[in-house]
Amino acid sequence: MGSDVEAKEAAFTEVLKIIQIGQRKAHQVANAAMLETYWNIGGYLAEQVKSKKWGQSVVAELSSWLQSKVSGIRGFSPQNLWRMKQLFELYSEDPKLSPLVREIGWTQNCIIMAQCKIAEEREFYLKSAIKSGWSKAELEKQIGSSTFERTMISNKKLSPAVRELPQNVKGVFKDSYLLEFLGLPEQHQEKDLQSALVANLRQFLLELGDGFTYIGEKVRVQVGQKDFELDLLFFHRDLQCMVAFELKTGDFEPSHFGQLAFYLEALDRQKKRPHENPTIGVLLCKSKDDEVVEMALSRTLAPALVSEYQTKMIPKELLRQKLHEWTEMLEGEG
Repeated sequence: MGSDVEAKEAAFTEVLKIIQIGQRKAHQVANAAMLETYWNIGGYLAEQVKSKKWGQSVVAELSSWLQSKVSGIRGFSPQNLWRMKQLFELYSEDPKLSPLVREIGWTQNCIIMAQCKIAEEREFYLKSAIKSGWSKAELEKQIGSSTFERTMISNKKLSPAVRELPQNVKGVFKDSYLLEFLGLPEQHQEKDLQSALVANLRQFLLELGDGFTYIGEKVRVQVGQKDFELDLLFFHRDLQCMVAFELKTGDFEPSHFGQLAFYLEALDRQKKRPHENPTIGVLLCKSKDDEVVEMALSRTLAPALVSEYQTKMIPKELLRQKLHEWTEMLEGEG
């Protein structure tokens, strides 16, 4: 009797899944149709304004006229109409980004237009919002915490060993990770940091970004007659490799690489599966000197990165300046 009930429940669940898939597809189609409508309105407004036929007063009249003609019409306030024009003007000549605006909601598009100043930044948040399915609140949080700047700085600091990996790691790691949710005191030990990260794992995974899945803490590897423990181990679905995190509550020291390289080699020999890519290591330090890190990374054969963790928000302007400096430096070298 019990098996019949379970079989029926399983069958009913399958029907529910079909409905949910259909609902998601219907929502996506409706959203794309709405964005297409807004895009076409924006193009028409841009043409009228460019020809100097229309100004603010005419657009305000249009808004009132539309609302009088269609009962219950929403989304066509004067402010929204101008945003539609802005959407068209921002992306109409960009064939790479224009299709992406139809894959996220109108509110998310408005946030990106209002808060992102350059095309590269808009591209980053458009693609990330699509891939990760960010809500309005999550998108605002990501922009507010300067995820774009922190990721782009990391891209520019990749070591030769990481650049030569079979998988492309650009856009996956950050130069600094914002861990304000841990609530740690200014003075804390590595065991406190590790415990706090595991206790707040969901928020830490959100900060790490899309694709990371948690494997474990204090992961043991045995070499010879000795046991060694790695602080945190993750798997990245897109990179198809393990990612090992070693935690340091002080300043980065070149000697840290020896320990991390040892762990990466042990993981690749003992735990990596044949179809997986080489393990990547991240030294997560309280602070680091970029010149010391660059020199230490330049000769290491281990695919590793060095990142800072911050317990307070970093000013966006400071990060933008840092990104600008690294861009100029690399362009000068080229």
